[in-house]
Amino acid sequence: MTILLFDPRVAAVPVHESGEPLVGLDEGFGPARALVRRGLADRLDAARDLLPRGVLLRVVEGHRSVADQRAIIARYSAQVCAARPGVSATELAVLTSRFVAPVEVAPHVAGAAVDLTLVDACGDELDLGTAIDATPEQSGGRCYTAATDISPDARAHRDLLARVLGAVGLVNYPTEWWHWSYGDRYWALVTGAAAAPYGPVAGQEAAA
Repeated sequence: MTILLFDPRVAAVPVHESGEPLVGLDEGFGPARALVRRGLADRLDAARDLLPRGVLLRVVEGHRSVADQRAIIARYSAQVCAARPGVSATELAVLTSRFVAPVEVAPHVAGAAVDLTLVDACGDELDLGTAIDATPEQSGGRCYTAATDISPDARAHRDLLARVLGAVGLVNYPTEWWHWSYGDRYWALVTGAAAAPYGPVAGQEAAA
């Protein structure tokens, strides 16, 4: 059964903040130079070494501010309301969390998550079945990591992501094939860790 970020079990996970800084990913991960916690950056470094020759990780987003998170929540909530007139407040919160996390548990706000894809040696994106950030409505559910109505190439590429990122300790949010995290509350719940080392963090300059 899919655990959504709205699930109260996620918010119940304690945070024992490590104080680990945000660091900028190197240009080998793409032009975004996303900010992430140092421990996550180290694991992404290890993951790319596990990829076949000519295949690279492209990170499009890491740390996100609280203001940006709230803006995404508001925007997507409006889309869900338009698609489902009369939806209750509770159901709206659950449906919205398929695509964007509540601020207090958001992995991106903790600097603990990345949105990423695979590219070839020329920087062209490989087929992963949908665009990054395709909503469940836009993609007909194909954004779900385990979706079956995607091409064999897309399935193989998603499986490759799962192998290399899982091998270094990251977990996937199953409604978004592109979203992987380490050290946040969701990660702790899924892995059985006693606490999350990364809580919400204000934006800062990358550490040297």
